[in-house]
Order: sequence, then C-alpha cells, then structure tokens
Amino acid sequence: MTAADLWKRHRQHLCRVPALGMTLDVSRMRFDEGFLERMASAMQRAFDAMDALERGAIANPDEKRMVGHYWLRAPQLAPKPEITAELQKTIADVKAFAASVHSGSIRPPTVPHFTRVLVIGIGGSALGPMFVADALGNPATDRMRVDFVDNTDPDGIARTLQALEGTLGETLCIVTSKSGGTPETRNGMLLLAQAYKSAGLEFTRHAVAIAMPGSQMDKTAIGENWLGRFPMFDWIGGRTSELSAVGLLPAALQGLDIDGLLAGAAACDDATRQHDVRRNPSALLALIWYHATGGKGQKDMVVLPYKDRLLLFSRYLQQLIMESIGKRLDLQGKRVDQGLTVYGNKGSTDQHAYVQQLREGVPNFFALFIRVLESGGSALEVEPGVTAGDYLHGFLLGTREALFENERESITITIPRVESRTVGALIALFERTVGLYASLLGINAYHQPGVEAGKKAAASILALQGKVFAALSTTPQTAEQIATAIGAAESTETIFLLLEHLAANRRARETIADDPSKTTFVRV
Repeated sequence: MTAADLWKRHRQHLCRVPALGMTLDVSRMRFDEGFLERMASAMQRAFDAMDALERGAIANPDEKRMVGHYWLRAPQLAPKPEITAELQKTIADVKAFAASVHSGSIRPPTVPHFTRVLVIGIGGSALGPMFVADALGNPATDRMRVDFVDNTDPDGIARTLQALEGTLGETLCIVTSKSGGTPETRNGMLLLAQAYKSAGLEFTRHAVAIAMPGSQMDKTAIGENWLGRFPMFDWIGGRTSELSAVGLLPAALQGLDIDGLLAGAAACDDATRQHDVRRNPSALLALIWYHATGGKGQKDMVVLPYKDRLLLFSRYLQQLIMESIGKRLDLQGKRVDQGLTVYGNKGSTDQHAYVQQLREGVPNFFALFIRVLESGGSALEVEPGVTAGDYLHGFLLGTREALFENERESITITIPRVESRTVGALIALFERTVGLYASLLGINAYHQPGVEAGKKAAASILALQGKVFAALSTTPQTAEQIATAIGAAESTETIFLLLEHLAANRRARETIADDPSKTTFVRV
C-alpha cells in the first residue's frame, strides 16, 4: 500500500467513541473491503444474542445462568426490579463502608484507623483489582495502600506478610470467593488468620467477605461477625466481576473514583450496543479478531500498552479472553478447539525484549497497541523540542510502522489519558468484544470447564498424597513399592513426584539414586 492508501484506509475504518475520546484503528489489519459485508449476517446473529443476554436470557446454557455484568454499570437495565435494587444497594454500601473506614468509624481494635488493605482472591477476584489499583493508584494521594494474596504459594504469602510486618494491626483483609470453597483463596485466608493470631490479633476484627449470599464464605462471615459482607451474584463470573463489589470495594478503599469507572464502562456500553459495526468498537474488534485468526485461533494477540500504568492490562486480558474463548466444544457439542492466545508487556520496554522476534521472527501473531495521548509526568525536554513522552509515543508509532513494513498486522486503541473513565471503558470494551466474538465462533464464553477440571484433578492428587504419606514407614521404599502397596501402580510417576515434594519439605527423607526407580523414601 502507498502512504495515500494507508491514510485513506485510516480515515475509512477509524471507529470513534466521542463520549470517551476513544478510537479504534484497524487500518493496519489486511482485511479486504468486502470482509465486513460478508460477515454482516453472522454479526447480526451475535448482536441478537447479546441483546437477549442483556435482557436476562440464559446466556450460559451449560450452567443454566444469566450473564449480567453489563447491569453492574446500568442497574436500571437489569431484567428484574429486585436485581436493580440489589445492584444500587451494593454500590451505596461500598461507598458507605469505605467512607466509614476512612473516617475511623470502622476501625481496628488496636489503632485508630485502617491504613492498608489486603485482598485475598484468585483469578478475576485478584487480576481486575490489581490492574485497576496499579493503573489508577498514586502512593502520594491514595487513601489506603492495597496489597494482594493471589495464590496458594506459602512463600509468596510469607513475602507479602514480610512487607506488612508491623502493620497487620492496621490492615483490613478482603476475602473474595464466590462460594468460599476456592482452595487458593481459602488457603490464603487460613494462613493470614494464623499470621494475625501469631501477632496477637483477631483476624475476624479485620476481615470483610465478598461472596455469594448464602454461600459457605457468607455463612462464615456471619457466624464469626466479620466487619462486613458484600455480594457476588450468581450471574457474574470472576473474570467479569471488576465492576462489582469485587473490584469496587478495594478501589473505593484505595480512594479511587469508582463513579468514574462505572460511568466510563456505561458510556462504552452505550457505544457498543449499537448494531452499526463501523461505529461499534467491540463489534469491529470482534470481527477483526475473526479475520486475524481465521475464526480458528490461528494467530496470537500481543498486547502492547505504551504506558507504565497499563502494565497489568495484558495479564487482565489474558484471563478475560483466554478463559472465555479457549473452549474444546462449541454450543452444539462439536469439538472445535477454539482459543485466542494473549501475551504482552509494555512499550517501550518491548523495544528491548521481543519486538525483534515480532518484526523478523515467526509471523504467528497480530499486535494490539494501546496509545495514550497525554504523557503526564515531567515535560522536561530531553532534547530540543522533545520530551520523554514524545520518545515513548515515537517508539509506538515507529514499532507499528516497522511491523507493518514486514507484513505484521496491528490494531491501535487510543485513549486521551489513563483515568477512571477510560479504564472503565477499556474493561467494558473487551468484555463485550469477548461476548460478540464467542457468538461468531458459536461457543460459550461464560463457563470454564477446563479450570474446573484442573481443580478436580488437583483434589485427586491431594487425596493420593494422603495415601502415599500414610504408606511411608521407617523402612526405605521406592515409589514403585509404595504405588503397589496402595493399589495405584498406574500412578507411579505421580507418586514419585509427590514423594520428592514431601522430602523437600522435610515430611519424608529421600536417598537419591541415579535411576529414580531405585530412589528410596522413609517417614521422618
């Protein structure tokens, strides 16, 4: 293409959301001029499915559930008055609770104020809040510092506790678990409760629950008289929960503008509900994904936000997109092995990391640039007429150009600045894109059977570990001998790996041989 062709294509395919100052530029994707027209019927079916979802249809057929994250920022659109009332009450309760914590009306037993927040969650219960906290936070002005426990790694939890040393008494813990049975969150809660006890503190006097009403977690919070309880609704999945109490409560405690988050998402929803593809950025983005991947996940998406504050956006999108789109079966039960792999870091760090491969290596990807117009920070000229922000913007445009010259496709999303409204809009933009794209593919975007399968497999492994540990004695035994003794010869390899773990954690003793089959283990 000539420069004139590219300029014409840019003007022709630029999608604007004036209410947000957001644009979507797909001109550097090599779709032909008839592509959008050929996809019109499929896109209309996706629109119809999305309209039905927002009206309260059972959009998650496998789990027989509504899908209602769009109502979070527009409660008046919920299909039942009681849902509208619940949502409005939750937002009001979040604001009131945060105000009471900030004022000291809700306070810890031993000091005048809570000064820190520790969020205990996993997946969407942590990734969304982490992204928003980092994108919008400012240590100089935040009302409270927010930290996270997002894994069942005892060493990781110990590191977090070390960073909180001396401040547990002024730390408020938010435990987020829809059911209360999520192992990673439950384990984190138990380790934190023990840390509070060791510090002579009562965990329940520092704890808040975000859980589904009536769940085990909710009952625990009631029975132990925790400081607060906020709802997770059955019709909201973890990866689309950031604008529920899951994300709003830690954001409000941090002192962020949650009204701005909700307003930005609502404004983006208004733009992405319309059926004119050229004016609907989510619909256009879903179609471009379809073009880029052949509708079969044939290419990866590399997310390149040129802004430090958006560092965690690619991690957030990994879960939102890959958990939603990575499906073995379609809605008719046919095996399709769908997916869209997402990875990324930030610009211009990537100029010194993997842009070399992106430009000259395997062309198995398309790039998604996030362009932020306002530089922020210092306006010092590092060269005559050039600021550090100019350099950052120049790297973005230069990388985009260098990729295109080498036949690498890219999409560019532009926002005016990183603020609550634009962050809320980005969340809403991709939530709807995922839903529309899933409809184009004919898959269920709102369940996660692979995650559930992993949890079940982990549970069976831990049950096997219990049998292995019980079979250990003071007599040295190999993994094969233990496997035979417990009637699990088919699991010898797994049993060997479990024994190595037990030995490394001083719950068994290992005598290592060159041949793993001759390595022996005894009970300590």
